[in-house]
Amino acid sequence: MTNTISCRTTALVAALICLEPMQMIAQNVLDLPPVLPWSGKSERLIAKPNDPWITPAEAANFQTTPRYAEVRSWLERLDAASPLLAMHTFGRTGEGRDLLYVRASKGGVAKPVVLVQAGIHSGEIDGKDAGLMLLRDIALRGKADLLDQVDLVFVPIYNIDGHEQMSPWNFVHVRGPAEKGRDANARNIDLNRDYGKLDAPESRAMIGLLRQLDPILYIDCHVSEGFDMQYDVTFTYAGWGTYARHRATADWLDGRFGPAVTQALTKAGHTPIKYPSPIDTREPTKGIRYSPEGPRYSTGYGDFISVPTVLVENHMLKPYRQRVLGTYVLLEAALKIAADDAERIAAAKAQDRASRPTELLTRWKPAPQPIGWIDKFKGVAFEWYQSPASGRLEQRWLGRPITFRMPIIGQQPTETVQLPKAWWVPAAHTEVLDRLRLHGIAFETLTAPRTLQLDQVQLVDPKLLQPSEGRVPITATFVHEQSEQVMPAGSVRVPADQPNGLLAAALLEPESQDSFLAWGFFPEMLSPAPNTDAFVLAALGERLLATEPKLKAEFEAKLRAEPTFAADPDARLTWLYAHAGPGHPYPLRYPIFREVN
Repeated sequence: MTNTISCRTTALVAALICLEPMQMIAQNVLDLPPVLPWSGKSERLIAKPNDPWITPAEAANFQTTPRYAEVRSWLERLDAASPLLAMHTFGRTGEGRDLLYVRASKGGVAKPVVLVQAGIHSGEIDGKDAGLMLLRDIALRGKADLLDQVDLVFVPIYNIDGHEQMSPWNFVHVRGPAEKGRDANARNIDLNRDYGKLDAPESRAMIGLLRQLDPILYIDCHVSEGFDMQYDVTFTYAGWGTYARHRATADWLDGRFGPAVTQALTKAGHTPIKYPSPIDTREPTKGIRYSPEGPRYSTGYGDFISVPTVLVENHMLKPYRQRVLGTYVLLEAALKIAADDAERIAAAKAQDRASRPTELLTRWKPAPQPIGWIDKFKGVAFEWYQSPASGRLEQRWLGRPITFRMPIIGQQPTETVQLPKAWWVPAAHTEVLDRLRLHGIAFETLTAPRTLQLDQVQLVDPKLLQPSEGRVPITATFVHEQSEQVMPAGSVRVPADQPNGLLAAALLEPESQDSFLAWGFFPEMLSPAPNTDAFVLAALGERLLATEPKLKAEFEAKLRAEPTFAADPDARLTWLYAHAGPGHPYPLRYPIFREVN
């Protein structure tokens, strides 16, 4: 889901407070907009009530979704009934539950893999119940030919700990099922913000699975937030427009995947579109955004490692039944297009991994003019009313289809950085080195000291941001300076010339919004320099002013320019001490060096 918070949530929670718990479960979420009428050919996918392999969601008429234990039990039974399936574990959650995947395969020579995950935000759980239906039909209902050219690896619930915290209070903007899990894991970390920094055990397990499988297609199933519209199944990837970090895989997604699944969904009675991420949910006509993505997200990470990655964003206000069926159709179509294009995808991946980008886009802003238009965007009418809960005008969606001209808002670069030849990581920074290993980023370790001219970054005016995702992010201005450094044995050199060089840049370049620095991995940089008694510092400062004319001129200029500094004896002495000799190596100095020559 997006970062946008629906403005309906406050009024909706106020309405829910008046309900008894069982009444809430029975009626699901109240006061959502009217349901748009729908029927489609995909309804034929639903098992008959007496089918012994009916899934739990089908048996409940899609009013509820099964818990982890029931999902595992059902899959174990299906696994035992079919030689095409094999269930595996690939890690454990923070609360100790097994992370599960099912591999559907005809065996024989290893085939390319399509990896599908559900429940990274476990209140957005459509993919789980769609995947169970699809696995059933592959194993026992005549769709085994989907496995002729590819294998399917299906993760039914990624965020299991969040999934098990089911409540009608979770994801109140999503129409069904009656109880849903949470978006974050047991540590309140959003796993779809953790692909780069890898703080959660689930994230580390998933990156390991990605490296093990190296899929030709990776699909991440979500449900949207935003405004009401007629579209029920939407999807996106990092390749929209010109924003992909690697072009060949993005071009395959845009040119082949998108048209194939759009055709299949439309034929099955659904209304698909490229995910319309809203600029302003209160004013839909302001437009939808296309933008670059960082490696914190599944789609951004897939782009950085050259794995075609798709984000499915079903529309929150469509009934659960409709959303699950749409996901089934999309997944089946994805298997078919991946099978048809397996060699083409492999070639695109190889082309991207052989490329060596020389710069990294780190900042951007909305373009001043739309980069395109959707002439007949299929929206839904709304009216404004005065809400006694919020005390302002709120939207009331009317369930009446309309069309309007929708602008597409692109982005323009505001900052790029040129990549160095390599980055140097001191051996003491084991937290960073551990993550480089997990990502499969290649590096070499010095066995003897080496003296080098390196670029180091000094932070100016650093600021701690609001705590987020288990970290305290930091922002600053950066000053680069060249100096001679002796890198001791054990230091690590991370070359940019490697398939994961761009991912290394996103994690190690200080200007990157997804760098370890930006996420606050180096709090020791903010510790003040060591100090001592004033009479010692005064004598030292007097000596410096008497013997170093350049330093004296800089000091006097600072006194003239900053009266507050001039009036603060301790600040004056601290400044002089900080400029004595080589200075102090830690305060406000980014510990990772850049080899630029």
